[in-house]
Amino acid sequence: MRKFPIVAASFLFPATAFAHSGAPGHDLAYGFAHPLGGLDHVLAMVAVGILATLIGRRALWALPLSFVAMMVAGFGLGMMHLNLPLAELGIAVSVIAIGGAIAWAGAPSLPAAMALVGLFSVFHGYAHGIEAPADASVLPFVAGFVTATALLHALGVVSALAAVRLSTRLGRSFVRAGGGLVALGGVGILLGWF
Repeated sequence: MRKFPIVAASFLFPATAFAHSGAPGHDLAYGFAHPLGGLDHVLAMVAVGILATLIGRRALWALPLSFVAMMVAGFGLGMMHLNLPLAELGIAVSVIAIGGAIAWAGAPSLPAAMALVGLFSVFHGYAHGIEAPADASVLPFVAGFVTATALLHALGVVSALAAVRLSTRLGRSFVRAGGGLVALGGVGILLGWF
């Protein structure tokens, strides 16, 4: 009798109803989880949202969009198994560079910030592509990591806006100090501490 609930549940919730296709890495859920699995990715993506908030206005959508577009291009390079030298170094340096841009007393111009995050996002996308299984369902996988990335950008925007609204002068200082901590986290990643 104890097996009945398990058997009944297997009929009520067939495997096809779950996001997983049966093998890890082939679906939306794995794509969504992939950027969340590394501190380097999380720090860089949240930092993009924070930097967008510091620049303001059009940067709130243009900076994350630049990151996502170039990340998808980098994903294509990874899926084709093209050699992108020093990709892991590029990811670690991205955390330092974007965190440093936040900590810097004057926010960069929007074109400069778009170039910065666009360049480094290629490395993040490449990592997603090179680590994707060869038989992955590409569109769900891409939709997953793009969604997770956009949510991490939004977390950065919301965090920075909240800090600035608490106290305009102190909030901006707090955000910049947070950028310095992100950059230090990047140094730690580069040195293998994390």
